[in-house]
Amino acid sequence: MPILIPFAMLALAMQAPTDSIPQYDTLSLNSAALGELRHINVHLPTNYSGAITNRFPVLYMPDGGIDEDFPHVVNTVDSLIALGEIRPVIVVGVPNTERRRDLTGPTRVHSDSAVAPHVGGSAAFRAFFRDELIPEINRRYRTTPERSIVGESLAGLFIVETFLREPTMFDHYVAFDPSLWWNHGALVDSASVLLRAFPAGNVTHRTARRMPHRTLYVAASHDDIDDQTQRLATVLGSGRGFAWTHVARPDLTHPTIFRALAPAGLINAMH
Repeated sequence: MPILIPFAMLALAMQAPTDSIPQYDTLSLNSAALGELRHINVHLPTNYSGAITNRFPVLYMPDGGIDEDFPHVVNTVDSLIALGEIRPVIVVGVPNTERRRDLTGPTRVHSDSAVAPHVGGSAAFRAFFRDELIPEINRRYRTTPERSIVGESLAGLFIVETFLREPTMFDHYVAFDPSLWWNHGALVDSASVLLRAFPAGNVTHRTARRMPHRTLYVAASHDDIDDQTQRLATVLGSGRGFAWTHVARPDLTHPTIFRALAPAGLINAMH
């Protein structure tokens, strides 16, 4: 069931796509998992320096460059915090080096393989998060164990794949127009089997304000290829141990859905 958002946040979501550059730190990691140097952008909540005994949840995001989605997401997060809609959170953005390599799983489809020199590296990218990035962020900053991840398109594909294959890596998963068409929808085809391995618990279509331990929010626009997101939503009902929200918005398009629904998705994850 979609979350209703106040008019102020609706105006925020639909504003012109010109985002100011927020304050942020940059750190660099020599990644063994990826075999390259990765630069990371980190935005701290405004009360971080003054609340020296407080710890904060972390929101991770692929496509996290200053010329990518990082400014949009950070500015949305800061606005939602100011409105009292979400708790203060640290935002960690991972800029791309080879986007199609990192965000996609293996494929047998020639047209998929033709989109970039390298594809199918999502497992290594996940290892980078799990074994290198998350421990480093926890070492450098005052974090809680609660982690969320947000992204759209291929980043959304990576998020759904991570939710299905390593569900304990994050607590809250937010994916807009995930590219579930990749490899002819093989990830969705395998979802029912992967869901059987989830930790025990009761599946809940998310309608209540109370937050379960693990959540998935997935939204699709008019451009949802082959209705793969709807197929996924059908399968989610057979799962256990998490709560899920599926939002179908045929009035939106792939270029507009992230900006339009980011406030609702982030509230769903971090209220």
